[in-house]
Amino acid sequence: MSNPQQLRYSKEHEWLSPAEDGVAAVGITEHAANALGDVVYAQLPAVGDEVTAGETCGELESTKSVSDLYSPVTGVITEFNQDVVDDPSLVNSAPFEGGWLFKVRVAEEPKDLLSADEYTEFSGN
Repeated sequence: MSNPQQLRYSKEHEWLSPAEDGVAAVGITEHAANALGDVVYAQLPAVGDEVTAGETCGELESTKSVSDLYSPVTGVITEFNQDVVDDPSLVNSAPFEGGWLFKVRVAEEPKDLLSADEYTEFSGN
């Protein structure tokens, strides 16, 4: 399993893309997707919702369990991935590409986000 180098990672197993014009994409890592099992339902934050780093902003339901979704940054949701709502299995099949969950206009990025190498060490993958 390879964690893309350009992303930053939270200890709750979410990833954050580099911001473009202040907006970054968020998803869950391959490690988290594998631990969840087959994702069958995604409840994502709505456009305009304010999210806070480290706080719950949605949930993913799999055949194994329900898992809270945490925002790795503070900001306002600008877009959610309708493709994931329609086909939650994208979270498993393409966690770093088509399985992104939402985009957020970043107001504040916490200092404790991990690099790819740090996340690999943290997650044991």
